[in-house]
Amino acid sequence: MNTVILMGRLVRDPEIRYSSGENANSIARYRIAVDRRFKRDGQPDADFFDCVAFGRQAEFAEKYLHQGTKMVIQGRLQNDNYTDKDGRTVYRNQIVVENQEFAESKAVSQQNSASYRAPAETQAPAAPAFTPQGASDTGADGFMNIPDSIDEELPFS
Repeated sequence: MNTVILMGRLVRDPEIRYSSGENANSIARYRIAVDRRFKRDGQPDADFFDCVAFGRQAEFAEKYLHQGTKMVIQGRLQNDNYTDKDGRTVYRNQIVVENQEFAESKAVSQQNSASYRAPAETQAPAAPAFTPQGASDTGADGFMNIPDSIDEELPFS
């Protein structure tokens, strides 16, 4: 089975081309940066993957994708090896996109793409403040202050 699922941000706007002939088809090529989960000193913070989409997937990319957009891509890994003009064999892998979806809302995407520089510089959004139901008094650490006047026992001890 050859299935790849990646989540990352587009490095630049997709490049769109159209094939010629009886069965003209649109082709979109783009690169995504996928942050590495574990980072070591001196190692890159992200891996970059070339992606290619055909037909409706390419039309979707042309219409909606742009630099900095966070995407989830599902497809298959394909070897694209060839011999260059100097006679050297060039080994290249690319993801053939079968499905692509947005990984964040449009508002968040626009906010992030406005300040997008590189995958290593993006920061995770701050966690929303959680207020337990009925808790109006929370401490600086985010935990609810339990009044001393409560006669009930805590459910754990």
